[in-house]
Amino acid sequence: MSETEIRDDRAAGRLEAVGDGEVVGHIEYFVLEAPRRALVPVHTIVEPAHEGKGIAGSLARELYATAAREGVPVAPLCPYVSKWAERHPDEAPAADPELLDAAKDWLVAHPGRF
Repeated sequence: MSETEIRDDRAAGRLEAVGDGEVVGHIEYFVLEAPRRALVPVHTIVEPAHEGKGIAGSLARELYATAAREGVPVAPLCPYVSKWAERHPDEAPAADPELLDAAKDWLVAHPGRF
């Protein structure tokens, strides 16, 4: 596989890893607006043929880099992103419990979104 490109499809709420012209993995997320703006990853998925290649980690790293560029925190609900953040505290600041609670409430208020 050639180099993997990460692209943000904000309208679809997907951060996608693209290799050889196909999406090989993605993080599904939403933008929380209140109590303050944050990126909230919900699911990380890597296609089975591409597992073990560091794609999920690259997606998580880019999600935190995107948040840093935008000056917003990340409130990870995705188990993979949460574990990745624990292993990379220098790149992934600890999540604010208030934002995590607000993100969970948002999911309850938007059933079927994920």
